[in-house]
Amino acid sequence: MLRSERKRTDRSGKPFVLMLLDGTEIFQSEIRHSTLQRMVSTLEATVRETDTYGWYQNGAVIGVLFTEMGNVEAATAADTIVDKVTGALRDGLGSALFKEIAVTIHVFPDGTHKKASHSEPHRHNEEDKFYTEFAQPHRSQRFGGIMKRSVDLIGSLCAIAVLSPVFLIIAALVKLTSKGPVLFRQRRIGQYGQSFTFLKFRSMYTNADSKIHQEYVSKLISGKGDLNQGSSKEGVTYKLMNDPRITPLGRFLRRTSLDELPQFFNVLKGEMSLVGPRPPIPYEFECYDLWHRRRVMEVKPGITGLWQVMGRSRTSFDEMVRLDLKYARAWSIWLDLKILWQTPRAVFSGDGAY
Repeated sequence: MLRSERKRTDRSGKPFVLMLLDGTEIFQSEIRHSTLQRMVSTLEATVRETDTYGWYQNGAVIGVLFTEMGNVEAATAADTIVDKVTGALRDGLGSALFKEIAVTIHVFPDGTHKKASHSEPHRHNEEDKFYTEFAQPHRSQRFGGIMKRSVDLIGSLCAIAVLSPVFLIIAALVKLTSKGPVLFRQRRIGQYGQSFTFLKFRSMYTNADSKIHQEYVSKLISGKGDLNQGSSKEGVTYKLMNDPRITPLGRFLRRTSLDELPQFFNVLKGEMSLVGPRPPIPYEFECYDLWHRRRVMEVKPGITGLWQVMGRSRTSFDEMVRLDLKYARAWSIWLDLKILWQTPRAVFSGDGAY
């Protein structure tokens, strides 16, 4: 039900509220049955017929979905729900027992969180609460995850060992041709919205202003503005073709994707995978539509992916997102190996790379 409601909101843009009642300790105690009965009776009398409740985490956490919020602001609706339901639960269970229940409210798509018991309310991003099928995968998915991580570890270790001379040569060239550090470090958004330090060989001049890229990406994601940078043959591209911030060596590194090699260390640390969606910059993520967000929730970001082997920068942003979601749905270890096999050809052709 949570997954269906999430997809409905992706289309309509209308928010919904998820309430979580964490009673892990009392649900495992001798008074489990009586407490559960009283909680269910209270919820039946308090929530609307259109709302849904059930196990969010079996035997530990009850979830309640409040849908069709109408024209009321989501945050205001969440506050009203907290007051109404927690008040009813306190009366139905008694103050002593109610203190054993941790009540939290989560609003989708705002991703806000409110703690309604044990402490003063506070808010922070916890969007992964809405993606339990990925945060708590099925046994078969866990086995697939182990296989994928094994390939990532073996592949990244082998790549670092084999390409170590190339690492040294590129590092020396970067240092000799322009001032600044060898590596470019940038905050990127990983799976479940967790940020990490993304590594690349520096291809730009130091202290380059990101405003030009930020404005371009904002127009690209929103579909507004004239983004044709070259001839009509090239069409719209995801990357800036004539970016003045790029050094002469950097243009070569970017066209051959050699600037991406340090990301094998991100893979080794578990922040990225060999295959997956490209991790967005925070200001890119802020421009996303609701359905765009799924590309950073459903699978770990990668060095290469369907986008890179099927179009790279010449696909539109929406097409790139659809390829990422297609990959997440169709994932298998064989698909990863196929993409890895096709990546060198895409890199050496330089088609769509800037």
